[in-house]
Amino acid sequence: MKAMVLDRPGLPLELRRLPRPEPGPGQVLVGIAACGVCRTDLHVVDGELTEPKLPIIPGHEIVGRVEVLGAGVSRFREGDRVGIPWLGHTCGRCPYCRGGHENLCDAPGFTGYQIDGGYAEYTIADADYCFPLPANYSDVEAAPLLCAGLIGYRCLIMAGDARHLGIYGFGAAAHIVAQVAAHQGRSVYAFTRPGDADAQAFARKLGCAWAGGSEVAPPVELDAAIIFAPVGALLPEALARVRKGGTVVLGGIYMSDIPPMPYALLWGERVVRSVANLTRADGEAFLALAAITPIRTHVLPFALSAANEALAQLRSGKLTGAAVLVPDALQ
Repeated sequence: MKAMVLDRPGLPLELRRLPRPEPGPGQVLVGIAACGVCRTDLHVVDGELTEPKLPIIPGHEIVGRVEVLGAGVSRFREGDRVGIPWLGHTCGRCPYCRGGHENLCDAPGFTGYQIDGGYAEYTIADADYCFPLPANYSDVEAAPLLCAGLIGYRCLIMAGDARHLGIYGFGAAAHIVAQVAAHQGRSVYAFTRPGDADAQAFARKLGCAWAGGSEVAPPVELDAAIIFAPVGALLPEALARVRKGGTVVLGGIYMSDIPPMPYALLWGERVVRSVANLTRADGEAFLALAAITPIRTHVLPFALSAANEALAQLRSGKLTGAAVLVPDALQ
């Protein structure tokens, strides 16, 4: 099979031919039809996430079809379309797993980080951590649902019943969660890089009530805000826009250092909380919602061999929506 491989953080991915893997007990071999390009992939490639298996095939927003069943797998059949997310394995034994918080597992395995992922033509996955996908999305359209959608959904839950919701960083996750929030009757206020007129127009097109630069005050006080951009300096900005008793949710797996800030920004029982990974229950709930909610994922397909270009565009902030890799033979 062809695969894009990271040998060491900071280096470009290399296109290689590797043996097609074979599934072990409880696993499935999946022929990949599409794999989203997530900011978490960028953190792995750039070395900001520091515990990858090396070499590693990145990618954890995987859509494909089951080609071979490992021993003991009864959940899927050959030919089934499945999605493979970031959470690829948990121990099932630690206090977090036993308490229903497998996203905080003490010994997890993450797809595209410790487990070879979807920047390839085939991958192996634990069948218990794969999801059936709603039929109303094509392969390319479904890919961003597997992380941008899932993490966005978990962030939205953590934001509570906020009617006036701010979103900082209008990329792949934001463009999905904004549609879900609008469908729920919330008013969404999109904060972008200063002067990014294209991203602001995109946010308004998706139903946001307002869009502006992150340095600009919205027209109302916010009940909650979600920060997807990995920029620590946005936390004091968001706290300044959120009412007393409101919540700021940090939706990224990595963020630059948060600068010193006056306690007055946090005072008033404002809450700051992070979101870590996802649970399988999150995946099942969100994908059921996606099947009945008119979410439109805005995607830009790239050939698998052009993964470095897709990552570069994401790094530069030039992407609107989500990049998705497609095996070269399917282009």
